[in-house]
Amino acid sequence: MFSRIKEDINSVFDRDPAARTVFEVLTNYPGMHAIWGHRLAKFFWQKNFKWLARSISTFVRWLTGVEIHPGATLGKRFFIDHGMGIVIGETAEIGDDCTLYHGVTLGGTSWNAGKRHPTLGNNVVIGAGAKVLGPLNIGENARIGSNAVVVKDVPEGATVVGIPGRVVKDTNGGADPSEEKRAEVAKKYGFDAYAVSTNNPDPVAKAIGRMLDHMHLMDNKVVSLCKEVNELGGNVCDDALPELRVGEFDEDEKAAAKRREHAVESFDPGI
Repeated sequence: MFSRIKEDINSVFDRDPAARTVFEVLTNYPGMHAIWGHRLAKFFWQKNFKWLARSISTFVRWLTGVEIHPGATLGKRFFIDHGMGIVIGETAEIGDDCTLYHGVTLGGTSWNAGKRHPTLGNNVVIGAGAKVLGPLNIGENARIGSNAVVVKDVPEGATVVGIPGRVVKDTNGGADPSEEKRAEVAKKYGFDAYAVSTNNPDPVAKAIGRMLDHMHLMDNKVVSLCKEVNELGGNVCDDALPELRVGEFDEDEKAAAKRREHAVESFDPGI
């Protein structure tokens, strides 16, 4: 028992840079308290003291904000960060070294008895607010983004984002060449997509991605055209295109805000 507690404490230090001392971890980490309460409830659940097990689970939920059904199976070094709002269903199975952030639900989609909650492999990380629904299999080393809603199995090593959840990184960790080109052009023109993938169902991100593709293609064509013209004796493209400053966009927005404010102040409702 004490070895498991020591593992739990070490897992906090391994995955939370905010942890400072053992005493702080023991007294101020509700996710860890919820796991310890679950182990007690699980013991009585397996001894067929169902009501007592559920009562312990409910009491722990009042204390920590984490609801773990006594029938759920938790692996070693399981870490719950922050904890508030986490729900783990009865038939959920969680592997070793998994991490859940606040607001995560490992829920069921059926009222029928039997396996109806997810199974997580080892080293799975699920971001804040994500929902994993149904008897799904989440492969080892998978990553599920914040607020994603996962309703299909996730392969090993994959990263899933969006509603419904979609795989945006393959199991081999390969990068999309078009994504690399877009990132290069975005950096050049002062636009940062903040890691929004084109597979994410965001129409604005998709539109900007297509614009960056077009700009990249046009840049390459202009460079080739200038080279051919210069080889024929012309003299073009000597001057480099001006670089855009990110601050210009902020300055323009502030100027536009002042114009709007002035327009509101000068508006006469009696006109």
